[in-house]
Amino acid sequence: MQNGKTVVIGVIGADCHAVGNKIIEHALKEEGFNVVNIGVLSPQEDFINAAIETNADAILVSSLYGHGEIDCRGFREKCNEAGLKDIILYVGGNLVVGKQDWKEVEKRFLDMGFNRAYPPGTDIKLSIKDLKKDLGIEE
Repeated sequence: MQNGKTVVIGVIGADCHAVGNKIIEHALKEEGFNVVNIGVLSPQEDFINAAIETNADAILVSSLYGHGEIDCRGFREKCNEAGLKDIILYVGGNLVVGKQDWKEVEKRFLDMGFNRAYPPGTDIKLSIKDLKKDLGIEE
């Protein structure tokens, strides 16, 4: 059953990890989301353009190769400039290189304008629960 909400998903930057992206797509569709999957190796502009074209409610960014922090810098500002000031932004995966305190990593992404950031190994069910809450979908 569709919930009327559209989400754009993809893997940012030079990251080509496709399997997790497909799992996320499947899980979101099972929960009634209209999913626009832009795939792997995606620059910020592809996420933003897809969100504009589909009138998306949220953008979910994945990164597994450790350079997500670099790839995501300025993302919220670009969304704002494109007229997407209210879009929900999530990011998750192996976002930084090396062992770093997750709370510090999360804070950096929240400070960059992401609504939520998830560490490696987060169950997609948690992200979907948060997304429904943030989008006002009754459970």
